[in-house]
Amino acid sequence: LMVPLQYFLFTSAGIDSTLAMVVSVATSLAIIIPTASSGAYRHQKVNKSIIKPGISLGIFGIIGSFCGGLVAVYIPVFALKVIFAILLIGIALNMVRESLKEESEDEDSEKNAKLSFNILTLACVGLAVGLLSGLLGIGGGIFIIPILTILFGFKLTKAIGTSSVYISLTAIGGVISYIISGWGVNPLPLALGYVSLLNWILIVIFSVPMASLGAKYAYKVPEKKLRIIFAILMIFIAVK
Repeated sequence: LMVPLQYFLFTSAGIDSTLAMVVSVATSLAIIIPTASSGAYRHQKVNKSIIKPGISLGIFGIIGSFCGGLVAVYIPVFALKVIFAILLIGIALNMVRESLKEESEDEDSEKNAKLSFNILTLACVGLAVGLLSGLLGIGGGIFIIPILTILFGFKLTKAIGTSSVYISLTAIGGVISYIISGWGVNPLPLALGYVSLLNWILIVIFSVPMASLGAKYAYKVPEKKLRIIFAILMIFIAVK
């Protein structure tokens, strides 16, 4: 939500669409760091097993996100929008498909893992999702959650917790790259590179406590309902 909403805000204020998109992506990643960290702290209090896989993936995610941030400034805004929308719709449809499975399949999901959790798969997934995170400013949670549940057989709640650890680390790489590439280039006031400090402060004030609250209620909502909610949110963002 943070990327499109900031983009609409900037363009409605008369800011060039290319600059608006890059600043929205960069600022979104900066906001994700404290927000995801807050959610990760809440998740690990319930499930300690999310720390190791989250950090393992996050190490590669930082590298991928840094590269994605460097590449994003050279890609046309229209192309970024199309990539963003297509990927979100694909993920949403897959989450709906998963929600239609029998509950017994979800309960035994870890036994049905399609990939083993080793250094090679960690590197491939961490780098790939990190690259998309840096390109689109979305942290990577919407990609890593389906990957963890479908390919690695994680339960959805464990996948959400692991992703919060992963994206809090991954976003760091992207933010660094956008600060470097936007240094002395971004004409907007109160900015650090392409990161809007004004937007960052205002959104973080509200998003950090809400992330903690969201993590708390994630464990109280049935998995099938959580999948449907997730899919609806993805479709909404994709259409926008």
